[in-house]
Amino acid sequence: MFTSLGRIGGEYILVKHSKLTGTERSLLSDWKKQGLSNGECAKRLNRHVATIGRELSRNRVRVTIGKDWEYIYESIHAQSVAMKRKRNAWFAKQPLKNKKIYSYVYKHLRMSWSPEQIAGRLKLIHPGDTSWHICHETIYQYIYRKKTDMTKQGILDARIMDRRLSQGITVATVTDHTRPLYEYLRRKQVRRRKRGSRKSQRVRIPDRVSIHDRPAVINEKKQFGHWEGDSIVGKGHITGLHTEYERLTSLTRFEKMDRINADGFNRATDKIFSKLPPKARLSATFDNGSENTGHVRLKRIYGMDTYFADPYSAWQRGGNENANLWIRYYFPKKTDFSTIGDDELRDVERELNNRPRKRLGFMTPKEVFDKYINLP
Repeated sequence: MFTSLGRIGGEYILVKHSKLTGTERSLLSDWKKQGLSNGECAKRLNRHVATIGRELSRNRVRVTIGKDWEYIYESIHAQSVAMKRKRNAWFAKQPLKNKKIYSYVYKHLRMSWSPEQIAGRLKLIHPGDTSWHICHETIYQYIYRKKTDMTKQGILDARIMDRRLSQGITVATVTDHTRPLYEYLRRKQVRRRKRGSRKSQRVRIPDRVSIHDRPAVINEKKQFGHWEGDSIVGKGHITGLHTEYERLTSLTRFEKMDRINADGFNRATDKIFSKLPPKARLSATFDNGSENTGHVRLKRIYGMDTYFADPYSAWQRGGNENANLWIRYYFPKKTDFSTIGDDELRDVERELNNRPRKRLGFMTPKEVFDKYINLP
């Protein structure tokens, strides 16, 4: 089934139709030998007369009769030509629209960009050139398609030798087929699944202010300088990371915690907020982890308001939770953060903040954050 441009009356419309089958070509050949018109053949096959005319024109064969020659329509030849044309179209088809998109997608998948980030960034940097545009779903479908190092001709030969093999385009030829492309995705999942959330713990926190008392301007993400904070726990629940996510710009910052406690929280937040101007550190929203009991120090030293999400409601700090999932891509569960150097942490932080985001119009968090920092 494919679509072509047809004309009815004085208007052009899109017309859907399918190719003739081998049986239909055999019948058509017999009827033309009997002298039937194209219109009568079309009526018998329940096809448009233009389909019959196109078939007779494209798949005819030139034969010699004595010293003269003429064009005739023979079903076996017509079927062979049609199948060859179909194979040639498959050989010419690029796995991801064209070579330049194929190269761009592979390069940025290896940089841990998501398909949506790749597709969105292409539209941002090439807004008027549709040859650079591709749907993120197309990239996902290619990622989860079966891969092989056989050439297309090798695949075709195998199908000719064994008719039990699929005749559809279900295999993609790549040189590094031994490593599945889904391993470059954040979750490395063989199949796509619904998202989940990490549960927070219920503890007693002094001077706790509920997220429901947070001003509306923070909830609407219209003001710069409001953060969401959390802790990523490492091996043995001893070391970890304290992460902060700026709600308006999606910038992520994190620092190592030698212990998952209030002292570790204080040292990490000092490193994150001490170098920021006051307009960039207005408030922070945390979960109910015991390490966050030192939050009052942020109010005393930096003048920041602090709020707390409801227990078991990670979705109320969705940006921070999503950022933590990306950080877990680099530092999986049971990571011993005492063995991770600051240079490695900064490299990961820099990579995360220089990826385009859909909610930012596919600008990067660093680009947007720097813009607000430099505003008078």
